[in-house]
Amino acid sequence: MKKILILVIMLSSILFSTETENNNTTKEDRVKKQIETEIKKEKKYAKEQTFYQGANYNLKGAEVNPNSLSAVPILELDDLDMDSVYD
Repeated sequence: MKKILILVIMLSSILFSTETENNNTTKEDRVKKQIETEIKKEKKYAKEQTFYQGANYNLKGAEVNPNSLSAVPILELDDLDMDSVYD
C-alpha cells in the first residue's frame, strides 16, 4: 500500500512539473513574439521618422493581450491612509 501511494505521489509530481514547464515555454514564446512585433514597429518608426497623432495613430498595438492576463499576479493592497504618508 505504501509503495502504491509513493508511486502515485511521484507520478503526480512529475506530471505537475511538466505542466509548469509547458506554461513557462508558452510564456517565453509570447514574450519573444511581442518583442519581435515591437522591434518591427520601431524599425517602421525609424524609417518613417514621423510622429503619429490622432486618427493616424494605431491603438491596436497598445491593447492588452488576453493570453498574458493569467500570468499577472493579483496584488493585495493595504488600506492607504494619506495622513501617514506625509508624516
